[in-house]
Amino acid sequence: MDGDNQTTVTEFLLLGLSEESEQEDIVFGMFLGMYMVTISGNLLIIILAVSCDPHLHTPMYFFLANLSSVDICFSSVTIPKALVNHMVGSKSISYTKCMVQMYFLFIFGNMDGFLLSVMAYDRYVAICHPLHYTLMMSPRLCVLLVVLSWVITNLHALLHTLLMVRLTFCSHNAVPHFFCDPYLVMKLSCSDTFINDVTAFAEGGMIFMTPFVCIVVSYAYICSKVLKMPSVQGIRKAMSTCGSHLTLVCLFYGAILGVYMHPSSSYSLQDAVASVFFTVVTPMANPFIYSLRNRDIKGTLTKIILRS
Repeated sequence: MDGDNQTTVTEFLLLGLSEESEQEDIVFGMFLGMYMVTISGNLLIIILAVSCDPHLHTPMYFFLANLSSVDICFSSVTIPKALVNHMVGSKSISYTKCMVQMYFLFIFGNMDGFLLSVMAYDRYVAICHPLHYTLMMSPRLCVLLVVLSWVITNLHALLHTLLMVRLTFCSHNAVPHFFCDPYLVMKLSCSDTFINDVTAFAEGGMIFMTPFVCIVVSYAYICSKVLKMPSVQGIRKAMSTCGSHLTLVCLFYGAILGVYMHPSSSYSLQDAVASVFFTVVTPMANPFIYSLRNRDIKGTLTKIILRS
C-alpha cells in the first residue's frame, strides 16, 4: 500500500446531493424550509396539543407524542450540520462528529420503527379487544414499551458504532451524501469490514424486521376482526383509526426498503434522494398526517387557537 493510503483520516467530506452551486442553493432552501416545518409541526400540532388537552392523555397519543419527539431529534441529527456546512462554504465533518452522528442516526431511525410497531399493537388491542383496552394498555405497560424500545435501540447503536470505530480509514474520505451514512462510510474503510457486514446483516436485520413483523401481524389480526364486523359503518370506523398509521408505515419502510435492501456497492444518487424521504420528509409529514385525519387533534388545535 502506498504511503498516501496510510494517512489516517481525521475528517470526512460530505458531498451532499448535488455538486452544482445553484442546485445546492435550492437544496439548502428546501432543507431549511422542511426542517422548520418539522420542528414547528411536531411541537405545535402534536406535543402542545397532547399536553394541553386531558382528553388526549391516552396510550395512542402518548406514543404519538414520543414519535413526534423522536422525529424532531432524527431531523436535528443531520439537517443542521448540512445547513451550517452550506452557509460557511465547507463540506467537512470531523471523524468524531461523524461517529456521533451515526450513533444517533441508529438510535432515532430504529426508534421510529419500534414506536410504529408499538402503535400498531395499540390499534390491535383497541379494535380486537375494546372491552379490555384500558386494562391491557395500562400506563405502566405503555411506559415499559417505550423504555424497552429506547434500551434496545441504544444497545444496537452502541454495537454498530463501536464496530465502525474499530475500522481504519485511509486517504479516501469523501461521502457522497449530506450526512454520515453508515454504509457509505464503511465503504471508505481500508480495513476488513467482514464483521461489520455480518453484524449488519444478522443483528441489524433482526432489529429492522422485528418491528416490521409486529406491524404485519397486528394488522393481520385487525383485518381478520374487521372483516367479521356486521356493519359497513363499523368497518369504516375501525379502519379510519388505522389509516394514518398505515400511511406512516408505508412512507417509513418504503423508503428504507428502497435504499438499503440491495448491495451497498450499487448505491446511487437515486438512493440518496430516497433516503431524504425517511430522514427529512417522513419526520415532517408525521404530525400532519395524523392531525389532518384526526378529529380530536384538530379540535384541540382549534381550541388552542381560539384561546390565543
